[in-house]
Amino acid sequence: MGLCVRIIPCLDVAAGRVVKGTKFKDLRDAGDPVELAALYDREGADEVVFYDITASHERRDTAVELARRTAEEVFIPYTIGGGVRTADDMRAMLRAGADKVSINSAAVQDPDLINAGAERFGSQCVVLSVDVKRREGGTGWEVYLNGGRVNTGIDAIGWLVEGEKRGAGEFVLNSMDADGTEKGYDLALISTVAEKTTLPIIASGGAGGPEHMVRAVEAGAGAVLAASIFHFGEWSIAAVKEHMLGAGIPVR
Repeated sequence: MGLCVRIIPCLDVAAGRVVKGTKFKDLRDAGDPVELAALYDREGADEVVFYDITASHERRDTAVELARRTAEEVFIPYTIGGGVRTADDMRAMLRAGADKVSINSAAVQDPDLINAGAERFGSQCVVLSVDVKRREGGTGWEVYLNGGRVNTGIDAIGWLVEGEKRGAGEFVLNSMDADGTEKGYDLALISTVAEKTTLPIIASGGAGGPEHMVRAVEAGAGAVLAASIFHFGEWSIAAVKEHMLGAGIPVR
């Protein structure tokens, strides 16, 4: 734990608005994405992540305009994902101002996209995001696509091992089982991925407060992502960082 742990608000975007649900359902409006990201910048977030959560399902183009608007208002690193299907899509996001591009569904359907992005832009720009759910019976996890709508049957751990070999720079590890529940991250998932890979892990899904974040870091995460607790005012970023520092977790 020599490196500082990053605190990252996640902004899921649908129809131009930030939304948040539970286990990918029952979405509630949480505000304008750029306004929220600018607020989190002022409050001390280390990065922000945007996901256009319906882009892949609806086969829409990438959120380049969102990347451009964000670049004018937000001065911390930010990642955008959703609907990215080609290396040219990635290039458009980066040229518009994004620091990193997150790929998910398209990478599963065409794993060479990871290689192409890493070769053209560097691994540091390529975030491999994965939505996973425990298998029936509880043995292992499977990869889901298109905002959690499609079960591929692919073993999540094996896919992340392959993603690292192909040149991804970090993982966003999103537990669909824990998403929006505020009952804590899937610690077994985090620790299993940490044992099998060497890339930084951004834990996602289930944060209910800083104690959950501490446990995620102890399980192997290098960054913690949260949505509900920030969007709806349950915790401030400063309060989360203060709690984590008190628990011996190095934060900025």
